[in-house]
Formats: sequence, C-alpha cells, structure tokens
Amino acid sequence: MTDTHTITVASVAVDTRHWIGGERVASAGTFTDVSPIDGAALGEISRGTASEAAAAVAAAKAAFPAWAATPPAERARLLHAIADGVEKRLEELAIVETTDNGALLRSHRRGVMPRVAHNFRFFADWLLQLGHEDFETRGHTNHVSWDPAGPCVLITPWNAPLMLATWKVAPALAAGNTVILKPAEWSPLTASLLADIAAEAGLPAGVLNVVQGLGSEIGDALTSHPDVRRISFTGSVPTARRISASAAANLTPLSLELGGKSPLLVFADADLDLAVDLAVEQYDNAGQVCLAGTRLLVEESIAEEFTRRFREKASRLVQGDPRDEATDIGPNIHPRQLEKIDGFVRRALAAGARAVIGGHRKDDRFYAPTLLTDVAQDSEIVQEEVFGPVLTLQTFGTEEEAVRLANDTRFGLAATLTTGDHERAERVTARLVAGTVWVNCFFVRDLQAPFGGSRHSGVGREGGTWSFDFYCDLKNTVTAPEGWKDHG
Repeated sequence: MTDTHTITVASVAVDTRHWIGGERVASAGTFTDVSPIDGAALGEISRGTASEAAAAVAAAKAAFPAWAATPPAERARLLHAIADGVEKRLEELAIVETTDNGALLRSHRRGVMPRVAHNFRFFADWLLQLGHEDFETRGHTNHVSWDPAGPCVLITPWNAPLMLATWKVAPALAAGNTVILKPAEWSPLTASLLADIAAEAGLPAGVLNVVQGLGSEIGDALTSHPDVRRISFTGSVPTARRISASAAANLTPLSLELGGKSPLLVFADADLDLAVDLAVEQYDNAGQVCLAGTRLLVEESIAEEFTRRFREKASRLVQGDPRDEATDIGPNIHPRQLEKIDGFVRRALAAGARAVIGGHRKDDRFYAPTLLTDVAQDSEIVQEEVFGPVLTLQTFGTEEEAVRLANDTRFGLAATLTTGDHERAERVTARLVAGTVWVNCFFVRDLQAPFGGSRHSGVGREGGTWSFDFYCDLKNTVTAPEGWKDHG
C-alpha cells in the first residue's frame, strides 16, 4: 500500500477511488477485491451508492454539451491518444488484469490489450467515415445526421473487463456522448487505470466517469436515472431483467448482450482434427466466455472417434498460475462462481450424466475441464449457462436433427459448425438461431460486423455502424427545393 486510496499490483499503482468529473472521489464504504490466483485480498475499493451514481450522472450531463459539439476529427484524435496510452501501458494493464480476474497473462499481452487499443482506433476512424449520402424525395432533399444521445451508462462483466468495457466506451465517446462506466465488482482495477489513461490523453473532465460498487446497490441508481440517455449492459439474463425494469420508467434505450448456450456442430464430413481443436478451445478462459460452444453436437457415425481424440487433446491442457507461459487454463474468477459450476455438474451427474473427463472441482480455485455425455435435451445442464469449463456431448443422426437440437434452448448468441460441405454449411447456417455463426473457425471477430444475440441472449446489435445507430439519435432533415429568400 502506498496510501489509503492506492493499491500496488505487481508494482503497478492503482487508485481505488471513483473517477467523477475529472477527480478522484472516495466513498464512505469499501468492498474487498480478491485475486482469483491465490485468494489474496488486493485491496479495498470505494463502494459507490446512489450518491456517487448521481454525482457521476451530473458530471456526465454537465460535460455533454461541449463534448457533443466537439468536431468529429478532434474526438477521433483524442480516442487515438487514449489508444496510444493503452499501448504505452500495455504490460501494466496485462498484469493487473491477470491478477484481478485470473485470465492468462500471455493472452492479455498478445491479444486482449492490443484489442483494447484497437477498439479506440477503430471507432475513431469509423466516426470519420460515418454518414449517408443525401437523397431526394419528389425534389425534396433528405439529410441524415447522427446526433449524440447524451450520458450513457455502461455496465460491464468480469470475464474480459477492459476489452468489453472499451468495446462500449469507445463508440459511445466517438458518437459524442459522455459515459458513466460501472465495472464488475470482481474485476474493477483496469477500469480505474483506463480513467488515468483517458485523463493523460486530454479527455475533458466529466466525459468519462468510472464508478465502482456492488450490483444493484449502485446499479439501480444509475439505470433509473432520468438524465441517462442510453444503457449498455453485458452480463446475465436475471440482471438484464432488473436493468430493463429499472430503465422502463424513463423509456431509456437498452443494448443487452447476455448469456449463451451455444452449439458446436460436428458433421461426419468435417476435418475431425479441426473439429476437436475447436471443441477443446471452448475451455478458454476457464470456460468463462459467453460465446463458448458448450453444447457439442456430433454426428453419430464419428462420435466415438471424436470423443477419443477430444479426451486425448484435453488431457494435455495445463491448469495453473495464469502468469506462467505454460498454463492453458487459469483459475475461475471467484469461489462463488466455482460453487455455482460445481452445483451444475453435481446435479447433472445425479440425474444420470456421465463424465468423460473431469466432473469435479480440483480445489477452491480450479474446476477440472469437464465433458458430460448421456444428457437429456431438456436437462438443466443442456439448457442453462454454466459459465465454467463444462461441455456436454450429444449425438445426432441427420442434418434436420442437428438443427433442431442446436436451436432448442432459450438462447441464441452464437453457433459454430464444422463441415466439409459448402452447401450444407449454407443450409444449416440459414436455419440456426444465433447472432454470430462460425463455420470451420471460432472467435473471429471484426469490429465492423454486427454483434449481439437473439432470444434471451440479448437485445440489439453493436459494432461498426450498428454501434452508432445505438449511441446516436438519428435525425432526418427534409428540405424543400424552393422558398428561400434572397438576403443578398
């Protein structure tokens, strides 16, 4: 500890207070942030309440007119400056994030933190090319403009804290809005560092605010505030229901990216090595990935060979300290999450499921990579999101059955399929209910593509122009061809 409001994580100083109106603000209460790596307390974080929520919204509202009036080129310049700051502090961000949420350090260094910088650069550049050509209606000119909406509340999850936060922050700021960012209480630290980076880049006070707190204790005050113009949330379906109810009184527009129970379909004509590789990849980030294809649907004729190869490849996965280059799977985020995962598996086994691998917790930090078979389609383990390193395997006999099983949940976030038949790929993808479908690949994400879920996996789409559709109020101005007075 360097002072009462700063903690040191791997030699990196992190301020534990909120960032409101360009200043650090402490709360009377705190909550403890714990590292999933060893269970050690990292420090006490300011615990926001309705008071801090109101102050953050007020700061964002006060800063909005000037930021909205800032020319797009200047807004883009500042976003690029934030990206520069991220790249300058990439190693610090990587080690703090790994310590705070347990994801692999090598992934943060090589993929996640570079993507954080890219989020800012992409939306800065997209802003400058945004727009539609004017068009005519019976001689009248139509001009579409993208007007900033106002203060935006962004509530983000713990599984990829900074990357998913900046996926929202960058387009919201680019569009000319001000932001109140509420990070997850299990992984709040890099959001605080982002506030420092934004301030160092020259972002005006009040344009980005960061408030920390415990769930609805501060969340309800943010999402029900009448001065908030947009709410974007990534997280669970129950929390989304609460946010939706809270926002309803003010008719505040929502973007919700929620859970998934995505299928991974393996047809007999697929490259089996590729299919196995993609299936084992679903254990990435200890299974704490909303897009993960956790339901393996394998054609009957190859199921035995697929299972044999899967077991062999999965057995080589290394669980351990996420700071070690040799580690493939780090710890789960929190003891409560581990208990939740274990509960799902214990109930499935009691109902007749069979564990091909795993099926048990290793200690209070790690859950063994698990594959369950002999599971009924209507069972909890098939229908509900576990959010841990737990996959199920079911077989199908026909293409029709594969599609039926794939679509038979209340979710529709993503789907993956492997096949060597291009025509089959087209037929199947056309019938899958999912916001994203990957064919013979997984997790290829382009920021210009729409992203979101169907059914209970979400509301709305973000990415590219779709992000600006959400974060802006679109205006169409129709001008008559005549009637102008000469003011010569």
